[in-house]
Amino acid sequence: MKAGFVGLGAMGQPMARNLHRAGLLAGAWNRTPARSAAFAGETGVTAFESPAALASACDAVFTCVSADQDLLAVIDALCPALRKGSLVIDCSTVSADTAREAHARIAAAGSAFLDCPVSGGVEGAKNGTLAVMCGGDEDAFLRAQPLLQAIGRTIVHMGPAGSGQATKATNQILCAGAIQVAAEAMAFARAEGLPLDRVIEILGKGAGASWYFVHRAPFMARGEYPAGFRVRLHQKDLGICRAMAARHGAILPVVEATLADYAHLIAAGHGEEDISTIFRLKAPLFRDPADD
Repeated sequence: MKAGFVGLGAMGQPMARNLHRAGLLAGAWNRTPARSAAFAGETGVTAFESPAALASACDAVFTCVSADQDLLAVIDALCPALRKGSLVIDCSTVSADTAREAHARIAAAGSAFLDCPVSGGVEGAKNGTLAVMCGGDEDAFLRAQPLLQAIGRTIVHMGPAGSGQATKATNQILCAGAIQVAAEAMAFARAEGLPLDRVIEILGKGAGASWYFVHRAPFMARGEYPAGFRVRLHQKDLGICRAMAARHGAILPVVEATLADYAHLIAAGHGEEDISTIFRLKAPLFRDPADD
């Protein structure tokens, strides 16, 4: 089975590279042609001129784009050219309703769709150790195993179409809480005059540790926030969580607090930084030890 990849962003490009290393990638398409051309030059795969050209040459198509409407636009571009019985595997983060709509459109074209959002950060994408949460028909999930195993370490079928995205929304709520707590803890440790590198070393092995503390507290300690999981993207994801919760008549305090913080960060020009930049809002809660 040969796959094509649509969307060579921060997560998509390393995922596509892992498919190439596994001998499973035919080529890629990106909205910015220079990016797919550079990737093709690096790997030797084809830089397709359109999603339709990619679909007609592949048994499976991965998509990894930024927003709901972007995904549906790509789906519409793929559908007329998809091989009968092919797989479309979406690793974007979109709403569960969008995933169900994509499933319906792909099914009408005679192919199968899986919503397979991922978690594990850019590090997990590079190392092929992502957690992949999958929604869709079980037979499609089983057929996709060789492809999914090239990008992830933990791969779980969550249920019918939309279930993968509902699971990812749950994950994004966890991320909001984890980054809030990590930032407040680091601001507290700094105010106490503790050596932050040693705080990260010891507490990263403790009961209160999280992926975000271990991997993003070092950013906070250095005051550097290179683009990983960008504030703007998590804001978009939490907007999805807010809308899904509202259907149950619920308001989620951690989601609302994080969205408010992100609005401040974006207004201050930090929307393209990693979400660990929330430390910028937590550190001023304490007097700077340098002022003592």
